Amino acid sequence: MIIDTAMVMAAGLGTRMRPLTANKPKPLVEVAGKPLLGYALDALRKAGVSRAVINVHYLPEQVESYLAEYATDLDIHISDERSQLMETGGGLVHALPLLGDGPFFCVNSDAIWTDGKVDALTRLTFAWDDKSMDGLLLLVPRERAFQHNGKGDFSLDEEGRPVRRGEAATAPYVYTGIQLLSPRFLAGAPSGPFSTNILWDRAIAYGRLFGLEHQGDWYDIGSPQAIAPTEAALLGHG
Repeated sequence: MIIDTAMVMAAGLGTRMRPLTANKPKPLVEVAGKPLLGYALDALRKAGVSRAVINVHYLPEQVESYLAEYATDLDIHISDERSQLMETGGGLVHALPLLGDGPFFCVNSDAIWTDGKVDALTRLTFAWDDKSMDGLLLLVPRERAFQHNGKGDFSLDEEGRPVRRGEAATAPYVYTGIQLLSPRFLAGAPSGPFSTNILWDRAIAYGRLFGLEHQGDWYDIGSPQAIAPTEAALLGHG
């Protein structure tokens, strides 16, 4: 199976990245000479994606201008949130008419990752079971979640289903912002802006959300201070 469609989340305000985002949207902040959005799009092309849906809200003309560079290699579609920022779950629902009928990747535009022997998106594709899954999250062990200060998001049960940290002090895995979803995941979703967490919880309750451990490293570009150490690490990987 080839996943040929992806959603890239690029509509956020980037408040934690100020002052870099005072006059530039966060997806266009550069790390090692490349905009964050470019890392996501290049990974999608490498995995065989031919059609990308990108949502826009803050300084959308700059994002659209950058996307023109990819128009020869990717069929680019804009999910326009200029009038209202829809958050993660609402953004997916808003873009659903553009995403088609099959499984699709959803990738945040504020993280960079390195791959193991097989690239992460291809591994998600190989692990996908359409009969049992509505969603498959790429999860990275906390020790390989660089520039990330969180306590972890999930553990995995024996069948590979994610279990939320809940009241525990820590959890072993961090969500990477990368997932593979079926349109079923969005069926009956709320209207208006809302978090994807609502849909994750529903899929967890039905036993249809799974997780896959990322084999490479992952870098959380959540603040300007995260850029320099990430650049140094990427130089080391190169």
